[in-house]
Amino acid sequence: MTPRKRLAVLVYAPALAGKDRRAIDSVHGIERALPGLRLECRLSKGGRPIALPQRDAWLIESIEDGGFPMVCNGDPSHPVTVWGRQRDGLFSAGGQAQLEVHAKLPLDEPVITSAAAVLEGVAEGARAHWGRATPYDAAVDIAYQTAPTMEGPPSPRRGLPALKLFEHIRAPEIPYYLGWLNYWSAAAAQAIGFPDPTRDAELLSRSRRTATGGWVVQLTPEPLDLDNPAHLDALLRAYERFPEIGGRAAP
Repeated sequence: MTPRKRLAVLVYAPALAGKDRRAIDSVHGIERALPGLRLECRLSKGGRPIALPQRDAWLIESIEDGGFPMVCNGDPSHPVTVWGRQRDGLFSAGGQAQLEVHAKLPLDEPVITSAAAVLEGVAEGARAHWGRATPYDAAVDIAYQTAPTMEGPPSPRRGLPALKLFEHIRAPEIPYYLGWLNYWSAAAAQAIGFPDPTRDAELLSRSRRTATGGWVVQLTPEPLDLDNPAHLDALLRAYERFPEIGGRAAP
């Protein structure tokens, strides 16, 4: 596995309300999931890590325009970063502004082992509606499911279904797309009809319930690799099982 492989975590939560502690809670969530990790640096304009002795206070005071600045571990050989930004209601489900919390981590064995806990920690800290953790290469393919082309509609790769633009999805609880690991809040799980004991036995074998009643659902035993036919098939079957995801269900 090359050092360039990355795990991309992204969760969608209600918009921050002023100096909202959810910014800190989402950072604490990833630190709890990876013992020994401390995200106590920021980056200079030149990319140099600068220590933040009062990281939590700095982060709260730095909330601006509904987002918070990047914090990192300051280790260029094993970089971990987290930041948040507001997604305008004009471009969000249900017309409601949302907080996006992004994290990027090396896709190495410790991170793979703890990936479900990482996603859960970030998502529950942000009080997210839903989210996902996906290897960066697969996340790029999945992004083509919603990316419009010059000719108009999306042009998905690998036979994946086309998904609606985020602003055309009726409610923020409905996930826009799937990933390797999926966080669904209790409201999101209800919106898509998960779990159904008769249809979701395989998914439930790789799922965990969270403290708030949500779920972390893992599509494949190993990190999602869409060059692997079994992994691609698992992703296609999950889209078939949950037509609400991406706004594909008939009104």
